[in-house]
Amino acid sequence: MTPAHVTVIHLTDTHIRAAGDLVHDTIDTLDNLTRALDRIVGSRQRVDAIVLSGDLSDNGAPEAYRRLRTVVEPAAAELGAHIIYAMGNHDDRTAFHTELLGLDSGGRDLAPHDAVHDIHGLRVIVLDSTTPGRHAGWLTNEQLTWLDEELSRPSERGTLLVLHHPPIPSPVATVDYLRLQGPDRLEAVLAGSDVRMILCGHSHLTSSGAVAGIPVWVGPALSYRVDPIAAAGSHRGVAGHGFSRIDVLDTTVVATAIEATPAETVYDIPEQDMLARLHALALQEG
Repeated sequence: MTPAHVTVIHLTDTHIRAAGDLVHDTIDTLDNLTRALDRIVGSRQRVDAIVLSGDLSDNGAPEAYRRLRTVVEPAAAELGAHIIYAMGNHDDRTAFHTELLGLDSGGRDLAPHDAVHDIHGLRVIVLDSTTPGRHAGWLTNEQLTWLDEELSRPSERGTLLVLHHPPIPSPVATVDYLRLQGPDRLEAVLAGSDVRMILCGHSHLTSSGAVAGIPVWVGPALSYRVDPIAAAGSHRGVAGHGFSRIDVLDTTVVATAIEATPAETVYDIPEQDMLARLHALALQEG
């Protein structure tokens, strides 16, 4: 039975390392990812797909991808959710292809990983915005031609576009320096298409904007955060992590940032009790 709407969990910038290695000698990124997935599974809410939008590994180590799979795949299986992987600038194309996608590189240079997935009539297109050896984003002419051809055929529920590098400016100078270069080229392809939202990562901060009138969602990183209002002249990373819930409805797409940093509970009551209180308040207000 086709669901009334599609729910996607968006994870980005997991930065998994080999066992025993901490990111910036501080953060156990596998623990962050495991706790987030345990929470999602434990919620018992329906999830149709898990999208991981790049920088899955911190340094491209094959072991890092194997460790990531050991927690992502069982969670997706329990949820009955499709897994969608995208490349980030910290990822290694060979290890990504062999360890995550099960593809043999054959010792040759690998092309960008671009893919199309169908999730209950929702088309999810993955674009590889990475260039080996570089940290800023770029899409080749061949990729844009391929994307244009894919978008020439509308999808039943429209399209989500996934790429690592945001095609929008950032108020953080260091983040802006490393965003997708030449975003006008992508905008020209997207104009008039059925793309309903663009999902990105890379920035390590949560933000939104638009390209060709299409909402762009830069999801919170699952590793650590960049402070978007650090002291003047400072580039500051802080502890904290999160993920996103994307709900594709008939008339709109809603992106919700979810805090995953451990925090003290303020209250935890049955949902029906809160709804009853709100209903009583509405009656009082007349």
